[in-house]
Amino acid sequence: MTRPPFDPPTDDDVRTVSRQLGRPARDVVGIAARCVCGAPTVVSTKPRLGDGTPFPTFYYLTHPAATAAVSTLEAEGEMPGLAALLVDDIADQYRTAHESYIADRESFGVVDEIAGISAGGMPDRVKCLHALVGHALAAGPGVNPIGDVALERSAWNPMVCECLDYGTVETG
Repeated sequence: MTRPPFDPPTDDDVRTVSRQLGRPARDVVGIAARCVCGAPTVVSTKPRLGDGTPFPTFYYLTHPAATAAVSTLEAEGEMPGLAALLVDDIADQYRTAHESYIADRESFGVVDEIAGISAGGMPDRVKCLHALVGHALAAGPGVNPIGDVALERSAWNPMVCECLDYGTVETG
């Protein structure tokens, strides 16, 4: 788990993320969480992409096994149950997570079009578990309560490497 400031991603990191996503990685500013083997699990992305598009999802889950497990949670209808947890202390913690997310993203630039917007439905809804789990993995336990619960309920364990062979990294 890592929060800004990040070390810049290496060329190997960006190639691995591109292979994980099946497309070129865009505007990665850091690796916010890694698998126990060292491969990227969550990237942090510029709040404004190189083509000018505002991009509110600062913590982006890239690990294929993690992404698949979170997709399964969404498909199995976990989001309404997680949203029902947003009362009292959990709601307060979730709002704090929202504010933390925005502060982390804004350390790489303020983008007026996404001001006050975080990701995953924060601070009042549960909309995208991928974003919430990505934030939980990046920020560490206890920061994003819904991301923490979703991670616990998923079939993926961040302490067990399920990485694919991301291919030989070319040099030059």
